[in-house]
Amino acid sequence: MKDKKSMDILKETSRRWLHERGVEIEDIAKLVMYLQQKYHPDLELEECIYNVERVLTKREVQNAILTGIQLDRLAEKKMLEEPLQAIVEVDEGLYGVDEILAFSIVNVYGSIGFTNYGFIDKQKPGILQKLNDKSSGMCHTFLDDIVGAIAAAASSRLAHRNEGQQ
Repeated sequence: MKDKKSMDILKETSRRWLHERGVEIEDIAKLVMYLQQKYHPDLELEECIYNVERVLTKREVQNAILTGIQLDRLAEKKMLEEPLQAIVEVDEGLYGVDEILAFSIVNVYGSIGFTNYGFIDKQKPGILQKLNDKSSGMCHTFLDDIVGAIAAAASSRLAHRNEGQQ
């Protein structure tokens, strides 16, 4: 995975899989806005989109997206062995591995990401509410946490960049 072509495939595939699962960059940017508007009243969606885009360039983020979505897809097809199938399929509250995968994204931009992630994971605004809806028939055990983590990381990135400008 070291050559540029392989890196481009990783980037393109992770973005395509997000789109195929119903997640757009703007959806994640709206979560960033939700997290940061209180601290940056003049914040515009374009700046949030820019920060989401930057987070999505990180290979660790792309790897987490691909891993999480693949596990969700396998759970939908009932291709995981028990008891893991049942745990992932119902998004068992004490499972926690989905959050651990999300932490790999949150870690990219420092500790402020943890608080942002914890907050947004509990609130579940916007696209997170949709991803958490079990009535769709789709499994988003990993994806909802990944999307929340991308938003938290982008929010952290934005906060770090704007710290000296206040």
